[in-house]
Amino acid sequence: MTEHVEVAVVGAGFAGLGMAIALRRAGRESFVILERAASVGGTWRDNTYPGVACDVPSHLYGFATHPNPDWSGLYATGAEIRRYLERVAAAEHLGERLRLRTPLLSARWDATTARWTLDTGSGPLTADALVLACGRLTEPSIPEIPGLEQFAGPIFHSARWDHGADLAGAHVAVVGTGASAVQLVPRLADVAGHVTLFQRTPAWIVPRGERRYDDTERERFAAHPEELAALRAALYVEGEARYASRSGDAAASAAAREAALTHLAAQVADPALRAALTPDYAFGCKRVLLSDEFYPAVASPAVTLEPSALTAVDGGELVAASGARHRVDALVLATGFVSQRQPYADLVTGEHGQTLAEHWATGMTSFASTVVAGFPNLFVLDGPNASLGHNSAVLMLEEQAAYTVRALARRGAFPNGVLRVHPDAEADYTAEIARAARTTPWLTGGCHNWYVDRGRLTLLWPGTVDAFRARLARADGSEFTTTPARTGGDDRRST
Repeated sequence: MTEHVEVAVVGAGFAGLGMAIALRRAGRESFVILERAASVGGTWRDNTYPGVACDVPSHLYGFATHPNPDWSGLYATGAEIRRYLERVAAAEHLGERLRLRTPLLSARWDATTARWTLDTGSGPLTADALVLACGRLTEPSIPEIPGLEQFAGPIFHSARWDHGADLAGAHVAVVGTGASAVQLVPRLADVAGHVTLFQRTPAWIVPRGERRYDDTERERFAAHPEELAALRAALYVEGEARYASRSGDAAASAAAREAALTHLAAQVADPALRAALTPDYAFGCKRVLLSDEFYPAVASPAVTLEPSALTAVDGGELVAASGARHRVDALVLATGFVSQRQPYADLVTGEHGQTLAEHWATGMTSFASTVVAGFPNLFVLDGPNASLGHNSAVLMLEEQAAYTVRALARRGAFPNGVLRVHPDAEADYTAEIARAARTTPWLTGGCHNWYVDRGRLTLLWPGTVDAFRARLARADGSEFTTTPARTGGDDRRST
């Protein structure tokens, strides 16, 4: 028999669990969460490389409904965050609603039944609404480098760390100097015989300022939840204030740039190395990184910086764009993720026979960063223009989940309970994003970043969390049509 639920959620990381929390708080119990892995955790389950941690303060990187007084420090480790998500899942008593080892193989809108038909390999499932909570940092990006497949030693991506590889005393190459590399290189330098670091583009790095919470502080947080709430509120205000420097405000950007250069000068004495580590693009154009350990590691005898990209692999030798050749024993690809072309998009087919990937062929688009024209009753969390470069992404997910619940409550006002996004609403929202992003460093700062696709800002929200919350609050249902697009009728928006 075919199982039917009101809402099928795909993914059991922060987004999926946040959606479950929102559904429950709204009194909606007919839902399932489909998770392809054997446990919850998403990014924090998959990324286990040495030194993995969050760069958002821990008391802000969690659900408002599930404060955690036991974080070990200002910034949580990856293992801590995974344990936190496991505790949230247990506290929410998800039970059989959480379907582990159940991947989404395909999802197709059935116009006859006005439902989504899902194939998971575990029996037929239909749902009135489908929520894609799959994240954007799930599929490792493997660079196309001639000879890479012939490399004789251990080779793996940082997001698929091979804990069976013996790197003690080995000469290890790391490709990339982004967020993962900045964390893992100092740890790797402690155990490897030597590390060669391939840097295509240096990053702006600011002090991390890590501190540990002692037992007394954690006990006080547990005994006085109002203090924990006050800390979260203060961290939120600090995060919102960072938006100015990331988005191109002249004074704020200059001050942040000077702080980053001062940090670099204090930790790297060699002027030639310091020059190689200095970005030539605007502050905020790429993701700004936090570290107090990366520069000292790179400046140490344990690490050699190759200030150019890896262009070829010749047996056991790595060939750099500079022409230099490096013989190494193992290769770690810290090369990021497939973020602009979401892998799940190929699996979802809307009402006109078009896949989500085809709809997004020229870059991701949406209305309210959550709903997509041509895909009725579909909601995408952490998708188009829902990422941040200055504050906690969990805050955005919570707002998207709240919007989804409000939209579901409007289904009764539409024929057969079908919410269809008006194409004009999606186009207007996309134009609104473009106007807001036009002068930001993400588009004008002189760098290549993963926020932009074909010249358009498709991943970042060009504003504060406050602005995102207000924008979604203004969505009153008029973004949905009363008749199917391209099938006749006047295609009017609801009123």
